[in-house]
Amino acid sequence: MTSTTQLMFMNRAACRILVSVFITLLLAGCSIPDGGKAFRVEKDEASVCFYAGNSPEGGKPLVRYRYADVPFKSYVQEFRTPWGVNILRDSPHDHKHHHALMLGLTVDEVNFWAEEKNCGKQVHREFADWIQDTQKGLQRAAVTDVVDWINPADKKSVIHEYRTIETYRAKILGASLLTWNSQFELPADKSSASITGVRYYGLGVRFVQSMDVGGDFINADGKTGVEGTNKDRSSWCAYKALADGKPVTVAVFDYPKNVRHPATWFTMTENFAYISATLDLPKNPVEVSAAEPLRLRYGLAVWDGHVESETIDKLYKRWIELPTTNPSK
Repeated sequence: MTSTTQLMFMNRAACRILVSVFITLLLAGCSIPDGGKAFRVEKDEASVCFYAGNSPEGGKPLVRYRYADVPFKSYVQEFRTPWGVNILRDSPHDHKHHHALMLGLTVDEVNFWAEEKNCGKQVHREFADWIQDTQKGLQRAAVTDVVDWINPADKKSVIHEYRTIETYRAKILGASLLTWNSQFELPADKSSASITGVRYYGLGVRFVQSMDVGGDFINADGKTGVEGTNKDRSSWCAYKALADGKPVTVAVFDYPKNVRHPATWFTMTENFAYISATLDLPKNPVEVSAAEPLRLRYGLAVWDGHVESETIDKLYKRWIELPTTNPSK
């Protein structure tokens, strides 16, 4: 790097350290004062929890983000409907590496999907930012996690990720809404990275066990079932099922500016239900360079009840109009 670039990098790193120290002091072991806003946020040694104000779920978090005390991945461990029904299942016995809402990819031939001896690890480094504000009439809380994707062979990072988990609240939504933002940048000693994977690698959702049976998929183009949605490209894909006897609808949104939008979807219901927003990696690896970091943005919405496609599409269109967060800033 030139001296000017090195100075900019050092200044940026110093700012992140100062922000991280402030956030650590603010969050450590206590809740963040909500200032009359709709969220309370609590951080412990392993998780960040977003609690919705005046919610009926009896003190359970709307969103639980697990960042530490995990063997291989950081991920969203819990996500609840407005009435408190959790729809995510973490590390079931049949697939221990399925962690609720997770991002799994292969980077430079290091597998960050599976969890075996030679697989890579997503390692939390620090929290780079904390946000609590109002966006387009929606109250928002967000946290940015700096994640290093580590090659177990040499313990070096193959790529840096600045991951922002955002959640929103407003009665007019009619649903719980979450955004997953990822920005991938290269370590200083690398000029490129190649992202690959099999057909189900991407942002995946493993549902609670009760949702494995009797559910159905639908996408933005009106196609239904696994036969209509699996391997199909669409702006969003949704799953309707019963969560512990209560009807719910879960939709995953693909952002129009994502690479290879609309997403190629992986859906399944045989043995268990699963959905993943993918980049069609078996056919076309994604190349990341220093000049072109990879930005990915996905939404997850969950309703109490089985809602119609028009309701899903209305929220999708509102979601894509929300200001985007640059996680690395």
